[in-house]
Amino acid sequence: MKAMASDQVVTSRRDHPVTDQSAATHRTIIHIGPSSAHRAPARAAIARLIFRAGVRSLPVRVMLPDGRSWGGGGPDTPVMYLARPAEFFRRIGTDANIGLGEAYQAGDWHSPDLVDLLTVFANRLATAVPPWAQTLRLRTQGLRSHPQANTIAAARRNAAAHYDLSNDMFAAFLDKTMTYSAAIFTPGDTDLTRAQLRKIDHVLDDAAVRAGSEVIEIGTGWGALAVRAAQRGATVTTLTLSAEQARLAHRRAAEAGVADRVRILMQDYRQAHGQYDAVVSVEMIEAVGAEHWPTFFATLDRLVKPGGRAALQTITMPHQRMRVSQQAHTWINKYIFPGGLIPSVQAIEKNLSEHTTLRVTRRRDLGNDYATTLRSWRERFRANWSTVARAGFDDTFRRGWEYYLAYCEAGFRAGYLDVSQFRLTHAEG
Repeated sequence: MKAMASDQVVTSRRDHPVTDQSAATHRTIIHIGPSSAHRAPARAAIARLIFRAGVRSLPVRVMLPDGRSWGGGGPDTPVMYLARPAEFFRRIGTDANIGLGEAYQAGDWHSPDLVDLLTVFANRLATAVPPWAQTLRLRTQGLRSHPQANTIAAARRNAAAHYDLSNDMFAAFLDKTMTYSAAIFTPGDTDLTRAQLRKIDHVLDDAAVRAGSEVIEIGTGWGALAVRAAQRGATVTTLTLSAEQARLAHRRAAEAGVADRVRILMQDYRQAHGQYDAVVSVEMIEAVGAEHWPTFFATLDRLVKPGGRAALQTITMPHQRMRVSQQAHTWINKYIFPGGLIPSVQAIEKNLSEHTTLRVTRRRDLGNDYATTLRSWRERFRANWSTVARAGFDDTFRRGWEYYLAYCEAGFRAGYLDVSQFRLTHAEG
């Protein structure tokens, strides 16, 4: 939806009936109007200077409407078209963490090479911006808002804001297993479904899940791992905060013929009881929040029977970058994952050491696989956009999710992000 010349509120859904109940009840409100005029001009002017200086040495071309170009790139490098430079610089001047993504949502800029462009930024922009500008950026960036702190009540709201958008929408770009986490590919095999099942099997193997195992899963998703574990002969309890995911996971377990071995609970991990042979959690800790990591890991510890195992898959980032992100309110927090924070390997190991008797006995890194997974999702999302649009989503939503998927892919391609699988066992003695 085209941005107007004054502040406005744009919804990510049209006001018409939709096929998925969640699409009718959960609305993502996107404020993409121009920044407040009374404070924008000075910040916009500074942002313009910083941005131009920052891209000068980068292998990119920034094209302005009058035909001028900035950047150090040539004809074969990624290109960024500034359709509305004034609005673009107002947004990044108002909040550097959020402005770039909001400007893309609003149509202030676009790129035919979006992932390549964002990969260059992820690789180089932090070092290309001069130190005085980095200091200014830290002063102008938004701080993480307290309402997104993941108390039990807030965690439910935060989960619903993303996962209850629409099962139809997620089905349009995920593979048939409906798995929303990094897959594991093998050389020459790019089939996403096989790659997701391979990933699930690695997690179950790490947790030693077999016939007769009692398993608890923290973060159901749409039920693929629970079904796979039950097909091995395990009995599975799986926890979710998403009503839409629970609804579809129930159906998928029944269709797979394992409903009698899969119990799906709308329950927070902090409310889990009992002890299990295996505890598994795939890319759920990113929604926990640093202040609750001690409780999360202590929960894993008390749920694992003596001699049992836990298997954890999580996105990670370098520790220093995590500490900066912990204080920031980012575009991803605002529009995609409210309350989310990616941990570092160091933070995981520290929390395990200080709050549990669990220790890492195997680690597998999958950063390149996640880049491949995200590329597949983004291609599917674009190819199936008409299906997503029929579920009630508009072009603002489309641009936002294209940016989100490209932004994450670029992070993994640049090595700015990684993802790891951890096998955890109780320390001996």
